[in-house]
Amino acid sequence: MANYSSKSPKGNTAVRVGLFAAIVTGLIAVYNFFTKPGDAPISPEPKTEEVVRPKPELPDVEVDEATDYLPTSTTRAIVQHKYYTLSYDERHEQAEWVAYVLTRERLQMEWQDRPDLFEADPKVRSGSATLSDYRGSGYDRGHLVPAADMAFSTTAITETFYLSNISPQARDFNKGIWKELEELTRDWAIKFKKLYVVTGPILKDGGKGTIGNNEVTVPSAFYKVLLDLSSPDQKAIAFIVPNEVSYDPLFKYAVSIDEVEKQTGINFFPSLITRDLEPELESKFNRDFWPFSKKKFDLRVNKWNKE
Repeated sequence: MANYSSKSPKGNTAVRVGLFAAIVTGLIAVYNFFTKPGDAPISPEPKTEEVVRPKPELPDVEVDEATDYLPTSTTRAIVQHKYYTLSYDERHEQAEWVAYVLTRERLQMEWQDRPDLFEADPKVRSGSATLSDYRGSGYDRGHLVPAADMAFSTTAITETFYLSNISPQARDFNKGIWKELEELTRDWAIKFKKLYVVTGPILKDGGKGTIGNNEVTVPSAFYKVLLDLSSPDQKAIAFIVPNEVSYDPLFKYAVSIDEVEKQTGINFFPSLITRDLEPELESKFNRDFWPFSKKKFDLRVNKWNKE
């Protein structure tokens, strides 16, 4: 007689299936106990590298404000850079004027390094002067828009090294009285909060001759016109300074805007005609409104003129 097991194969299979189902049911119960309804499984967030973004530049001065006071252009060759505007004079291979807004806020920002990389202005269609025009000429490459006025931004300071913004200056003028006037202009911008600055060469009668293959005219003098934009009555002053060494106080070179217009043929603030402000502002000036520095004068006479 054959021996038979008490459990059949089918019975063993049923037991295994039941055991598996019980295990699965238990696992589900444990999961539900530790997980709130509706929660999704938590997975570690992917690692991301820190992105270093460039420091944003100070917002531009309102375009309307920067262009409202533009002088007239005798050449109709106006070039608009990001932080200043110029009128280029191809006959003399330099700007007849540069114009921009100078603010306390920008002057108090951290200064960027000077690039000291002079280059032709790509926006001057007729072609600007070249660096070779100045080599061996005996004249400095004098900035019309000073690099220090635009040191708040890498872009701004780099734009000042376009050769359209450069004019031949006698070394003891550039390092002396012109330096004093540029530093005082920054002091006044900090004091008054906001100035409109127009600077250029006096080129009448051919100046002092030319330099370089492009025949860049050497100006006989330079002018600077300042308009206080923060003053309710908008005070203004101008200077005409000979392109040579000077031991005289800077205030002796203060003139009316009308006088600069006579010397250059440029109308400086035509937009002020509609406000009935131009005649009085341009015909008169009060030196007492613009504090001069005895300390800077002494530095110029005793040190800067001799460097």
